[in-house]
Amino acid sequence: MKVQVRLFAGLRERAGWAQRELEDVARVADVWPKLGLGDEPAGLRYAVNREFVEPDRELTDGDEVAVIPPVSGGAFLLSDAPLSIEAVVDEVRSDEAGAIAIFVGTTRVHSRGRTVVHLEYEAYAGMAEQVMAEIAAELKSRYDLDEIAIHHRTGRVEIGEASVVIAVSGPHRHDALAASKDAIDTLKEQVPLWKKEVYEGGEEWIGRGS
Repeated sequence: MKVQVRLFAGLRERAGWAQRELEDVARVADVWPKLGLGDEPAGLRYAVNREFVEPDRELTDGDEVAVIPPVSGGAFLLSDAPLSIEAVVDEVRSDEAGAIAIFVGTTRVHSRGRTVVHLEYEAYAGMAEQVMAEIAAELKSRYDLDEIAIHHRTGRVEIGEASVVIAVSGPHRHDALAASKDAIDTLKEQVPLWKKEVYEGGEEWIGRGS
């Protein structure tokens, strides 16, 4: 039986390859020992055919297994300070990139028919960054990309300030642009972040998907 194995970020650099075919692996837990990369890092996660699974998951011929390293805290970041677009772009720069697509979400003064004074964001730190990394890994499995970075504000965000910056680099603009759109749409659905809109005369928690 043969499966396709994909590596990302530091694991890819450590191995010197991004994708390889492996033979004689019956379960996900059999993959890491076959890679010859030493002890398995803490916090490693696996996805089979773009779905996160446990190590005891049985494999079938032709499966794609993504080996996803733990979050380093750089490319996927929560910050209570103003975001730097340039810093996010620097996370994804690559000599192989023909395009860098950037999405910047900013705080608007009018929302839901009311005047917004400022926003307040609360996040489940640790889990939020991990989910951002999982979103990036899933996008890399669907698009031809180099790197993805996501920085998101927490705490108070003033009108006009950036609440989220996403940068995606890739060989071609079509994939980079499409992945940038998918990244923000998926982030709003999956990342444990909650937004409070503070209005003139009131406030409301909006939650995920806002």
